[in-house]
Amino acid sequence: MVSKWVFLFCALSLVAAELSADKKKSKQIEPIYALPMPEVLQPAPQPDRPLPAIGELRSLLRHTVAKGEGIDVSHYQGQINWEEVARDKNIQFVYVKATESSGYVDEFYLRNLYGAKRVGIPVGVYHFFRPNASALTQLENFRSNVDPRQQDLIPIVDVEKRGKGSLVQFQRTLKAFLDGVERMFGVKPIIYTGVNFYAKYLEGKFTGYPFMVARYAEEFPGLCDDVPILIWQYSCTGRVDGIKGHVDKSVFLDRYTLSDIMLPSATKARK
Repeated sequence: MVSKWVFLFCALSLVAAELSADKKKSKQIEPIYALPMPEVLQPAPQPDRPLPAIGELRSLLRHTVAKGEGIDVSHYQGQINWEEVARDKNIQFVYVKATESSGYVDEFYLRNLYGAKRVGIPVGVYHFFRPNASALTQLENFRSNVDPRQQDLIPIVDVEKRGKGSLVQFQRTLKAFLDGVERMFGVKPIIYTGVNFYAKYLEGKFTGYPFMVARYAEEFPGLCDDVPILIWQYSCTGRVDGIKGHVDKSVFLDRYTLSDIMLPSATKARK
């Protein structure tokens, strides 16, 4: 009888021990089967460069090439045989460098001016604008050396340098010089510049002027502003008989022709 109760007690103890072990085991494995916590959403990756400016997102105005080429020359071309240049019937006009900044005069200016006129090629002048020189001193240099009565073409202001001042000051100095040239000739001068330079420093500020734009590529797509681009300078390594070495070559765009760059006085004289 005693052994029976002992056996029963042992059996119950064994069951209790197993239940206790299962309970501990269940506590150990419970986290394994628990539902995972939702992950924290990460922000979208940011671009590693600034977004393009609004102007760069606009569709560019494309242009077509018209007939008629021109060249621009300075002391870099040395002495030119203008008789040979005139034999190239594709050359319809020439621009010669006259002045730069406040005190520089191109040493070949008059030689090139009279040489082109002598052989009957319509000729005009350009001034290389320096933003760190005042508009007044540059105008004095230009007026002292350029006689509008000797010119056939609307003058060009070559704008390629930004200078060290503020952008606002640069634009004001340029505008003052352009106004002075306009008073000299009675017409707005043509602004010469590059595609990238225009986008950075001129966009939206000089839309009332005609342009000659340099872009050395197979085609000229246009600028962000709808401005009249009369001439496209498409090469700085052109070749023309009578000129040693390279020369800048240009072409009319769209509907523009020689008559669009002729001074009114020169047009009347030719009739």
